[in-house]
Amino acid sequence: MSGAALDVAAVKPWRLGARTRKAVLVLHLASVGSWLGIDVVMAVLTFTAIGTDDQSTKALCFRVLELVTIWPMTVSGLTCLLTGVLLGLGSKYGLTKYWWVVVKLVINLLLSTLVLVALRPGVAELADRGESNDLAVPLNEMMFPPIVSPTLLMVAVVLSVFKPWGLLRKQKPASRA
Repeated sequence: MSGAALDVAAVKPWRLGARTRKAVLVLHLASVGSWLGIDVVMAVLTFTAIGTDDQSTKALCFRVLELVTIWPMTVSGLTCLLTGVLLGLGSKYGLTKYWWVVVKLVINLLLSTLVLVALRPGVAELADRGESNDLAVPLNEMMFPPIVSPTLLMVAVVLSVFKPWGLLRKQKPASRA
């Protein structure tokens, strides 16, 4: 074999070391846990605002919703995304090797995008209305984020534990020369 030829079989994929992988995994789990926690807080504030007749409570819920959801949720989502990508690239699972990893990646990208594109404007409007005591808003639309987000995050958790569906595409057996 010439010096210029590259032996593909000799090239090993990049992997995280055991300690580094565990540290990244802990950060990944903490970020998804905080994301779920933020979703729970959002649900409490949203359903409190929907269920109360007290206008001051409703106004307070609107104002607090902006503080505890958008940026904390964005940071948690992006931390989860970054650590998930690191774990995918640095482990045997890869990013596009298994169906369950791809589905988790899509869920994270979808939810992170929805936080910034769909949720942020709605929550900002509610906070403004809470400040001005203009509380006559249909809150039914705000019911969906605290239901959909934790549901999809729990789907991602279940996928992580059970790892269903197998390989995205069948691996070709290595040819022997």
